[in-house]
Amino acid sequence: MQSRAKFLGHAIHPILIVFPLGLLITGVIFDVVYLIWGNPDMARVAFWMIAAGIIGGIVAAPFGLIDWLSIPSNTRAKTIGALHGSANAIALLLFIGSWWMRYDAPARPGTTASTLSFLGLAIAAVGGWLGGELVERLGVGVDEGANLDAPNSLTHETTQPVKASTAGHAR
Repeated sequence: MQSRAKFLGHAIHPILIVFPLGLLITGVIFDVVYLIWGNPDMARVAFWMIAAGIIGGIVAAPFGLIDWLSIPSNTRAKTIGALHGSANAIALLLFIGSWWMRYDAPARPGTTASTLSFLGLAIAAVGGWLGGELVERLGVGVDEGANLDAPNSLTHETTQPVKASTAGHAR
């Protein structure tokens, strides 16, 4: 199935998600650097990376929802899409909480603020993997003939049955 929200022939959601994902990962990296060296400038950078990542996530989400709403019900793709969206929404809420806790003192985030950003990243990683499963394995948003019930990519099963006449023949 093709994406319903496109710009110049390309699905908008996958274009936009690289920004929030990269910014939020960078925010966590700066959190780690701050925790190792205690440099308040690193904490300030993390604060602004997280802020920008939150904004990017909020901008990207509606386009994912538009695509998800067009996936036929009772398919594996619909379930994976719901899990993907839910995981990313939870991750975004964790990052919002982390950012909010830093707001009054961005140069000195508390342990809870950093913990929320680490948890947010872990959940975003799961959400990102599920998004990859949607696009790479199930073909959602990229292939009109997508197999919306393809098996999990971790099963090593093929997405299409192998024809008996070509099985075992080298090309």
